[in-house]
Amino acid sequence: MAGIGEGVSGGREYLYAGLEETGIDDTDFRILEALLNKGPLPVNTIGPKVYLTPGSISVAIDRLLDRGLVSRVESPEDRRVRIVSLTAKGRELIAPIFRKHAAEIRKVFADANPKELRALETT
Repeated sequence: MAGIGEGVSGGREYLYAGLEETGIDDTDFRILEALLNKGPLPVNTIGPKVYLTPGSISVAIDRLLDRGLVSRVESPEDRRVRIVSLTAKGRELIAPIFRKHAAEIRKVFADANPKELRALETT
């Protein structure tokens, strides 16, 4: 299994390498990708999905908010909850990046057999 772990690490570096040219880092990518694929989410739900602590997710959301890539509003059901959504600018940025990223993932794992893919999903 060490080979799979090494492959995941190398794959991650390869897959995130092109992000620099887009102006976002891997943290921004993970947040924007979650919002693209899951829709508007409470801040406290995004953090665990993208492996960030409450403090880190707040700083990251503030950064994306300052860049106009996301919006943040109070939940109508609970004023303590803040809902984060992609803006049109955020969607325009992340959609093509995600399409390219997904295509790269398909290429990287094209030769993996079902057993290897299952092992990766549980890693």
